[in-house]
Amino acid sequence: MNSPLSNSRPAPDALLLELADYVARPPAFGDAAYRTASHCLLDTLGCAMLALQLPACSRLLGPVVPGTTMPLGARVPGTDYELDPVTAAFDIGCCAGWLDLNDHCLSAERARPSDNLGALLAVADWVSRNAGHAHQLHAFDSPLPAPRTALSVRDLLGAIVKTYEIHGVLAQENSFSAAGLDQVLLVRIASAAVATQLLGGTRDQIVDALSHAWLDGSALSTYRYAPNAVSRQGWAAGDATSRAVLLALRVLAGEPGCPTALTASKWGFQDALLQGRPFTLSRSLDSSVMEQILFKISSAAEPHLQTALEAAGKLHSQVAPRLAEVERIEIATHEAGLRFLDPPDPLARPADRRHSLPYLTALGLVFGRVTDGHFEDAVARDPRLAALGARIYLHEDPGFSQDYREPDKHALANAVQVFFRGGTHTPRVAVEYPIGHHRRRVEGLPLLFDKAEAALRTRFDEDRAEEIVDLFDRPTELESLPVDRFMGLWVP
Repeated sequence: MNSPLSNSRPAPDALLLELADYVARPPAFGDAAYRTASHCLLDTLGCAMLALQLPACSRLLGPVVPGTTMPLGARVPGTDYELDPVTAAFDIGCCAGWLDLNDHCLSAERARPSDNLGALLAVADWVSRNAGHAHQLHAFDSPLPAPRTALSVRDLLGAIVKTYEIHGVLAQENSFSAAGLDQVLLVRIASAAVATQLLGGTRDQIVDALSHAWLDGSALSTYRYAPNAVSRQGWAAGDATSRAVLLALRVLAGEPGCPTALTASKWGFQDALLQGRPFTLSRSLDSSVMEQILFKISSAAEPHLQTALEAAGKLHSQVAPRLAEVERIEIATHEAGLRFLDPPDPLARPADRRHSLPYLTALGLVFGRVTDGHFEDAVARDPRLAALGARIYLHEDPGFSQDYREPDKHALANAVQVFFRGGTHTPRVAVEYPIGHHRRRVEGLPLLFDKAEAALRTRFDEDRAEEIVDLFDRPTELESLPVDRFMGLWVP
């Protein structure tokens, strides 16, 4: 006979307490973390401006009931929408992640911490626009602790560092894909915790919000894979940030949490969804995820594979005139490169091609410099790409895998060598780190700013685009700016 269940409230799960303690304490991050956070903010908003050009994305934006608006609501950059923070979080997150062109961190899962910016920007703008007006700031019918002054961009950047850290460290050793679950859960967890803090929540309320984020479980990742791959991939992050803000507001309105949402026997997240496997942090929380973030600068290709594209590009001038003579192409990669090599066959969509190591290598050899247009159908039909792809042989280089696992390196090395009929061959070209890697920051930052300015010019005139980008090159001025004034720069 089973023992009766106790109705006494247990202490919260240790992981909930550890995350809440990190979020609640004042940030003590160095200049490198704040500076990199500002680069992530610029890059993510630039990606959002590009997504606004796409009808498939823009049709999802705006008030759920057409014609409704919220005076002094949260704004959606690149639009004239003023919305409640829950809806605004969806819109910003949807635009930011739609094209998958922004940053990543290296982990057991594909982790894109910039997905959290939908929640942070929506909440920070709403709170800042209504600072000092208690009657304007409510979670349902419960007043929020209205700040006397608007949040500063430095406050926002500190919040961004925290969400990146939570998201990235949770993803480090905890894989959801093996159970068929989607990693977008991590967006909801990190965003719920930090949004609660930005809204004035206490440490205990952050614990409660985190518990509800876990209770929501995880989406299935079915929508990311053939034959069910659909545009939900583009708005999944927006959905997670929106839900995070809603959970934060419910807790601030008095909703209690569930202290053992993770560890409860049978009903908790670990037993119900992870077959009892514990969910842990791989290390203590600081600002390392932000400082080591990987930007997508050269192309939209899967970050683990971008060095193969760069290596192939270096061989372009030697190989392109001799494509008909190619006998075989050898690619040495790291363990994660093989793990993330999972597109279907045939490569029916641009997203499939961005995750195909053979396709990326063939692109580099044929075209040299690759743009996002090279992942589209018109280029994919080029018979030279299929011919080269059939001659590619992959193998793991143990040294590359070791360098990938080294925390102080996180190398993403790939090497390419082409062999021709008759016995001649190219040199073996290896590239350890893609241009967006933290070890190539000095080289990559000018290109990151160029990428952002080009994106902003799709939405704003040249003067406005230049004004915004130049602001990010003056960190003291940027960080002192109130968030509501900063967001006003993004209204057309």
